[in-house]
Amino acid sequence: MSGVPVKPLYTPEDLGPDFDYEEKLGYPGEYPYTRGVYPNMYRGRLFTMRQFAGYGTARETNRRFRYLLDHGQTGLSVAFDMPTLMGKDSDDPMSLGEVGREGVAIDSLEDFEELFEGIPMDQVSTSMTINAPAMVLLAMYVATAEKQGVPPEALRGTNQNDILKEYQAQKEWIYPPEPSMRIFKDMLVYCTEHMPKWNTVSISGYHIREAGSTAAQELAFTLANGFAYVEAGIEAGLDVDDFAPRFSFFFNSHIDFFEEIAKFRAARRIWANVMKEKYGAKDPRSMLMRFHTQTAGVSLTAQEPENNIARTAFEALAAILGGTQSLHTNSFDEALALPTEKAVRIALRTQQIAALETGVTNTIDPLGGSYFVEALTDELERQAYEYFDRIEEFGGVIPAIEAGYIQREIAEASYRYQRELEEKKRFMVGVNIYEPQEEAEIEILKIGMDVERRQVERVKSLRARRDNELVKQRLRELKKAATGEENLMYPIIDAVKAYATEQEICDALKEVFGEYRETPVF
Repeated sequence: MSGVPVKPLYTPEDLGPDFDYEEKLGYPGEYPYTRGVYPNMYRGRLFTMRQFAGYGTARETNRRFRYLLDHGQTGLSVAFDMPTLMGKDSDDPMSLGEVGREGVAIDSLEDFEELFEGIPMDQVSTSMTINAPAMVLLAMYVATAEKQGVPPEALRGTNQNDILKEYQAQKEWIYPPEPSMRIFKDMLVYCTEHMPKWNTVSISGYHIREAGSTAAQELAFTLANGFAYVEAGIEAGLDVDDFAPRFSFFFNSHIDFFEEIAKFRAARRIWANVMKEKYGAKDPRSMLMRFHTQTAGVSLTAQEPENNIARTAFEALAAILGGTQSLHTNSFDEALALPTEKAVRIALRTQQIAALETGVTNTIDPLGGSYFVEALTDELERQAYEYFDRIEEFGGVIPAIEAGYIQREIAEASYRYQRELEEKKRFMVGVNIYEPQEEAEIEILKIGMDVERRQVERVKSLRARRDNELVKQRLRELKKAATGEENLMYPIIDAVKAYATEQEICDALKEVFGEYRETPVF
């Protein structure tokens, strides 16, 4: 799918005369980590099984969380609705029709408290897919945990907090790139000082791939963003080994089986090499890349959706053979709607079957040494370094974003892929080959408008009950901090505890930082 020509047969000659086992591969848990980040990998501990979950109100999502935990899930992964992702409250006019539709609606600390009611926050690892308003949601997580008697130091999990890929692919931003990086630095410093078990960023190639990139582009742009965050931490006065061990990554596992496995292996090797050679990392934990994987949403089809169960199984298997630390398997009905409980259960069982029945977790990096896989790993690594050079010519990731370079590369790759499907140079079963003669009815999850009405009433009721003078004071303090150099996490936590809403906090920062407007790329 990356345009790499595939030969009918691979031999030792495809690795070249200079192929060195120690330099290219080594052993699992040792530099350059091509074969895995831990010495015993899944022989010691299986990957964390997560299912991305969130819909409707906090109470409804809390029930789904409990359902998943009861069925063997080992970590929570929170999906937020579009208004929450964009820093809007549920009663904002822009939120109309979107509240609780593609994730859970969160307006205030009150919602967050309900979201984690009865869930011991010191015993679960929680991933939150939130970017532009990530600081606000992290503050809510910290405040909710404190009410349970759990200090920040005990919290485990990840907030995605990858704002650069928003400008490149997902398009969920609030502020311009420079103030967004200021916010990132403040979160990084706070978490480094107070949350040693928390992954401060999940550098996401997933959304870059979902926007239409190739595997090579996903690899290159994701790692380039990661290096930009490393440089931001150094600029904030931190030692690289104080924060880099808590960086994590988030990749897409698409349908091109061997290419995905090679991509994961190349990613580990590149990260280790650059962290050691360019940024002077000495702690091995700074050099090893830990990543979460989600199967490819864009590969799912509305036609014959049960076929997606097979697609997801193959993609999950590629992630496992590629050495992922955490895995989410998509539900078969997600091309149609948010998943039903039945679909979620099948997706989770897919992971469990792969882990416990297939035998692929019995040995480490079982495809290591395959002439094809090693040659493909080398090729994807080569393409990634070519992209690094081009980005460097622009002066870094942010100038490349502002010039539209990365967005244009992704858009052109997406266009090529769509043309290949339409011209039947590439096949998608049930879409452009073996097309169904009739469609079976699939039960889907429907979110009624009553969810939105209840959530709007809830946030309005909160504003009537809280101490509004205290909220105004906390927002004034936040704006003052934003005009100076104070770490913004502290006044945001104070505002959250006063039950200021997400939009009130985001809008206060918007008064200081402004709002981003993208230059269209054609």
